[in-house]
Amino acid sequence: MEFVFTDEQAMIAETARAFFTENATSERTRKAMAADGIDAELWTAFCQELGLSGIGIPESAGGAGLGLVELAIIAEAAGAQVAALPMLGSLAMAAQAIAAGGTPEQQAEWLPRLLSGEVVAGYVHDAALAANGDVLTGGDRFVAHGASAQVFVVTSNTGAWIVPVDAAGLAVTAQTTMDQTRPYAHVALAGVQGAPLGNPAAAIEAAHRAGFVTVAAEALGGAQAALDRTVVYAKERVQFGRVIGSFQAYKHRLADMMIEIEQARSAVYWAACAVDEGSDEAELAVHSAKSFAADTYFMCAGNMIQLHGGIGFTWEHDAHLYFKRARAIQSMLGSGNWHRERIASMILGDAA
Repeated sequence: MEFVFTDEQAMIAETARAFFTENATSERTRKAMAADGIDAELWTAFCQELGLSGIGIPESAGGAGLGLVELAIIAEAAGAQVAALPMLGSLAMAAQAIAAGGTPEQQAEWLPRLLSGEVVAGYVHDAALAANGDVLTGGDRFVAHGASAQVFVVTSNTGAWIVPVDAAGLAVTAQTTMDQTRPYAHVALAGVQGAPLGNPAAAIEAAHRAGFVTVAAEALGGAQAALDRTVVYAKERVQFGRVIGSFQAYKHRLADMMIEIEQARSAVYWAACAVDEGSDEAELAVHSAKSFAADTYFMCAGNMIQLHGGIGFTWEHDAHLYFKRARAIQSMLGSGNWHRERIASMILGDAA
């Protein structure tokens, strides 16, 4: 595997960082938090003007024909700014599922609207979903940006369906969540008619792998931003006649953050490369990346608050935005313990 970015990937990374740094400002994110958790102007610009929404979708399905490495680059840049976007559910999971397992008709109907940002999709996975033919009962899940979605991709362990938000029997209830930059809705299905995807196994695998890599990359970007912002503060804040970054205990905390981040970076891009190259390690890698990067982000966000002192605990400072996003990422798409159990089962088999 090649762990050095190509010139094209480096250009994508530079473009994405510049875009999100300039546009995903704290002021705009907080405004989105007070509404539905989506910065609509930013989402439209990302999908239509920047044109990176289809970066992980095959050309045959209307995308850019690149892979999860490039998608991870975008997610990392967005995560660094805690961008209020439905990228995870709509693009990384629902669009990936339709691109990998949808019929040509389904791809033609939904992918152009998803990639343009015209339609927001939610992703619902319920292993115990009851399917009587294509009539679905279950769900009962909390879905990121579910209250803003116009369509859902619903999956069990064996099937996958497209369900529009106005389908009879579908109940969507907005929730108050800790991370207001990515609010959740409770989604339940009671005898809902779904449109089956042509290849559900491919859809489920693509959605889950892309979801794990995307959220891990987002955590990586947030962790790096937490460190970078803390380093800047350490060089400015003076206490006892010295900048606080000169104190040994403070430097040790920053060093611990840096070490964890570099390990997380290796895990994230190992996972993205493994999936893109069809490696036998792909399944192991995506579980490793999600669990490690999520824990790293939570540690770095907590340190960010503490190392900023009193200002880090205030609403006006952005530290709490990173902390809330980090805590939410730890819980979503499987806890760290669940992912580590999966890893243990793959390595140890029955002995696990």
